[in-house]
Formats: sequence, C-alpha cells, structure tokens
Amino acid sequence: MSITELAKEPMVLTDPMLPTWFRVQSVRRETHDTFTLELAGPNDGGEFSFAPGQFNMLYAFGVGEVPISISGNPVTTDPLVHTIRAVGAVTRAMQKLKRGDLIGVRGPFGSAWPVMDAVGRDVVIVTGGIGLAPLRPAFYHILAHRNDYNRVVLLYGARTRDDILYRDELKQWRGELDLEVEVTVDSSVGRWRGNVGVVTKLIPRAGFDPENTTALICGPEVMMRFTIQDLLNRGVEKKNVYVSMERNMKCAVGFCGHCQFGSKFICRDGPVFRFSDIEDIFGIREL
Repeated sequence: MSITELAKEPMVLTDPMLPTWFRVQSVRRETHDTFTLELAGPNDGGEFSFAPGQFNMLYAFGVGEVPISISGNPVTTDPLVHTIRAVGAVTRAMQKLKRGDLIGVRGPFGSAWPVMDAVGRDVVIVTGGIGLAPLRPAFYHILAHRNDYNRVVLLYGARTRDDILYRDELKQWRGELDLEVEVTVDSSVGRWRGNVGVVTKLIPRAGFDPENTTALICGPEVMMRFTIQDLLNRGVEKKNVYVSMERNMKCAVGFCGHCQFGSKFICRDGPVFRFSDIEDIFGIREL
C-alpha cells in the first residue's frame, strides 16, 4: 500500500480497541529523559504499515497505555520505532523494558503529514524538543523521494546540547548538499558552538520560496504559535501550514473525549491539522 493510500485510509491491525503484541528489540537512551523503543513483530505474524504523522497506543502490562507517535521509517517497519519521553508511570515502565519483553500496540491511528501534496514544492520543517520524533517519518519519506521536492529545510530547536535528539542523523543530514538543516539551543552550555536562541530565530534566514512552501510544525504549543506567525510573516499561506496537536489522547478512537479540541477530536481528526482549519480555536489556550 502506498503512502497516499495510507494517508487516506489508515491501516489498523485488528479491532482498534484490541492490542497486538510486539516484542521489544531494543531500548536506546536518547537524552536524560527520552528513549527510543524498537519493537519486533507483530507477534501474531501480521504486517504493519503506517503513514508519516500517525501514532500508536502503546500498552505496558499492568500499568496502562499512552499515545506515542511513530518515529521510524514508514518504508521499513520492522523494527517499529517510537521515541518516548519518560514523564509518567506508563512511560517510565516502558523505559525499564528489556529485549524480549512484550508490549501491546493499538493502531496506527490519526491523520498524516501531507508528504504527497507537497510534491514539487519547498518543504520547511520546524520543530522543537521531542517534536522531531513525529516529523522524522515525514523527513525519511522526503529523503527517499528527494527528487520529488524542491528545497528542503529542517529547523530544529532544543533546550540544551544534551537535549538534542538523533544527533548522529542530524549531523549526517547537515552534510547533505541538497538539504538545509539548522539546529539551535535555548541555552549554550558545555561544548556547544552552534546557534543559540529559540528556533523561530532561524526562520528569517532560511532559504525557501514562501509562495511555494509547505510547512510542517511540531513542538510545544507556544513554539508552534510563534513559528506559525513568523512563517505567515514570510508569506507562507495558512492553508500550506500543518501542525501536530498530539495531546491529552486516551482512547485513540474518539470515545472518551479527553482530546476534544473545539468541535474536533485530536485522535480522530488529527493529530495533524491544516492550520487554516483550526485557526479559530488554535489560539484559545483553555482548549
């Protein structure tokens, strides 16, 4: 099934409320509070595929489940990759998993990044912190089909040097002649000699044609608000700006109401939204 077909009709392994069991292949530390979980399977011998931007519900035995964006390559789904921040009981339990342990997976769920709609255009990816993880599959897709896109720009911000995700890959991507990759940190400590400041400071000097640009954004909401405004100031149209609103999801199928966002449900209608479709409610911080 192609990326286009996956984006239109997300593939679900079985009953959307019934986990499929995968085996842990590795647990790799990324930063002091973030790790990457690689899963082999599924354990029932079935196949798994996803579109960039979709998420899974991951279930830890006896603890609970959490929504986590898929952060691996959509072409190579064995292992199935998720990068996770350990911030609660469930994710901390997952951080302690060992090779061979079982974990439940429901999904994939949700909407996808518009990688097909962006063909023939400049692509600008702006992200902060762990927001790089949900965007990595889209970047993988773009790299695999590099001739289909014009200029490709990745702007990534982290709090400090030690909070930067996927350092080896970022270094490799920065070395590619047909990519513009810039990394910045909020605070310069230790051996950092790169950009210092919030990620939006990179936007004015990034090389792209605003009238022919598709922008993909994921990160803390305050960062996304300022990023959107700076992109609009550069001349990017609202309809060509996409954001990931992954938050407060619990059931993944719109039953529980935890992720209601105005008239929409993030798990069912998102997590990827065209900004022009949610502009009226995006700035309401109480939602």
